[in-house]
Amino acid sequence: MISLTRPNFLRKALGLGQRRVMESTLKEITNGDSVLDIKDKCGVGGGVEDMYGEDRATEDQTITPWTFSVASGYSLLRDPHYNKGLAFTEAERDAHYLRGLLPPTVSSQELQEKKVMHNLRQYQVPLQRYMAMMDLQERNERLFYKLLIDNVEELLPVVYTPTVGEACQKYGSIFRRPQGLFISLKEKGKILEVLKNWPEKTIQVIVVTDGERILGLGDLGCQGMGIPVGKLSLYTALGGVRPSVCLPITIDVGTNNQKLLDDEFYIGLKQKRATGQEYAELLEEFMSAVKQNYGEKVLIQFEDFANHNAFELLAKYHTTHLVFNDDIQGTASVVLAGLIASLKLLGGTLADHTFLFLGAGEAGTGIAELIALEITKKTSVPLEEARKKIWLVDSKGLIVSSRVESLQHFKEPWAHEHEPLKELLDAVKAIKPTVLIGTSGVGKTFTKEVVEAMASLNPKPLIMALSNPTSQAECTAEEAYTWSKGHAIFASGSPFDPFEFEGRTFVSGQANNAYVFPGFGLGIIMSGTIRVYDDMLLAASEALAAEVTEEDYLKGRIYPPFTNIRKISANIAAAVAAKAYELGLTTRLPRPNDLVKYAESCMYTPVYRTYH
Repeated sequence: MISLTRPNFLRKALGLGQRRVMESTLKEITNGDSVLDIKDKCGVGGGVEDMYGEDRATEDQTITPWTFSVASGYSLLRDPHYNKGLAFTEAERDAHYLRGLLPPTVSSQELQEKKVMHNLRQYQVPLQRYMAMMDLQERNERLFYKLLIDNVEELLPVVYTPTVGEACQKYGSIFRRPQGLFISLKEKGKILEVLKNWPEKTIQVIVVTDGERILGLGDLGCQGMGIPVGKLSLYTALGGVRPSVCLPITIDVGTNNQKLLDDEFYIGLKQKRATGQEYAELLEEFMSAVKQNYGEKVLIQFEDFANHNAFELLAKYHTTHLVFNDDIQGTASVVLAGLIASLKLLGGTLADHTFLFLGAGEAGTGIAELIALEITKKTSVPLEEARKKIWLVDSKGLIVSSRVESLQHFKEPWAHEHEPLKELLDAVKAIKPTVLIGTSGVGKTFTKEVVEAMASLNPKPLIMALSNPTSQAECTAEEAYTWSKGHAIFASGSPFDPFEFEGRTFVSGQANNAYVFPGFGLGIIMSGTIRVYDDMLLAASEALAAEVTEEDYLKGRIYPPFTNIRKISANIAAAVAAKAYELGLTTRLPRPNDLVKYAESCMYTPVYRTYH
């Protein structure tokens, strides 16, 4: 059996005689056109509009996934895009040669979901759950996404942080089949050909990493592929972007992780990282090939690049490509949303508060800059003045003007006039911040003394321990609430369980990028936006902050629960698209009247279709 959606593959796979029989068989279905000549068209919500209405988010569709009469439906059961397992009806089993290949029971998708969740809960080890979810994705794509959408709070930590970090560390051992493209130095000069090897022709979102700074775990080289795979799963589950238009890519330029280089099971290039011109040329070829193959409107999301490359790539390509760095911009947007929401508990405006960061890398400086931009937008004070409310501490201490000669360029805007201070505790006592934000990637750095100092300075100190995974968090929820005697407002990068202190149950917020980037990407795709501007990030932050309810505030949360994430993503997508239309960056015209409803109509739904 052959899928209609792979014309390039068909030309290679079918012999000429077979192909002619197939073309003849399909004349009626395709209105006289050969399936080999069907042209892709742009569909709603960004995607290829195929003849089966894949773009329509309806609950029941009648489609024909297979067209060439053969003796067995064995191949259908092994195509994750179409496989429904025991949910194939009696009629479908007759029509698609499935008799005998399945047990006689016909199951609903809901019952399948219940069974898989029961099985997942038997695993005690998070990595086992991760592997079971990946196996499901490779076996039955729609059931995987249905499961993830309906059980998002339980499964998000499995397919994303923190479990994905361990999966990347062990990716060489658990690798089974390609979930994305690996582009290494061996492919230099042939990257366009490599992109054409991916079976889907129309791609609208690429998440790419070079594996040099995976979460807080460092250089994992080629094994960083778990990150783009996980991110794009969330683009679909949380943002409704169709899985067929998503492409995970890992660029392998080697690794400086000696443990991996010595590991006989390591799956990447066994050499030290390429740098300088060799690295720049490979990335230049990659960026050019992506645009040549997929067009101007493909969104390229940079993920987990080391600081020096992350800033350079964003600066170099943001004017020529549709690019977005999740670690710099996505993190900033999510954290700013939490800060805007927290004002209802803290009082005042952003400009009334003083911010102190531990960590001055791409996340810390990215958040700081977006806070300064929001202050500027709300107060009309110059950006340089707004930055003076924000202080950063790096590994050498407080960033001050006397250090400016030795600072990396992205830290220079934060070098304010002050005496040098080596320790975070000293900086807290001197700066007297109302908000403490951790982006250091180093666990246990918000000590008891630091938290107590914050609590002594503020009736409600806001403490955000954002480093991932959980082991790298600057402090835990329990520590923040206990040491502040229940006065702290706490948020973290990885999830923490609710904590009871003196009769009150605190539910900490999770400043998780998954709140923003799926809806942000959907907004860009559905509006045909061609460039990412900072104002679009601010719009996403304000839209997310608006989703926090009074009930959330009573629990101490400054982020909404993930149970409503599809609705949240639709609202973020609408806000981002509205700003893009306002800035004149869109190509999908005319603008829809109701952008929220339009976003919802564009969202992929993973319910099974009826086959005939």
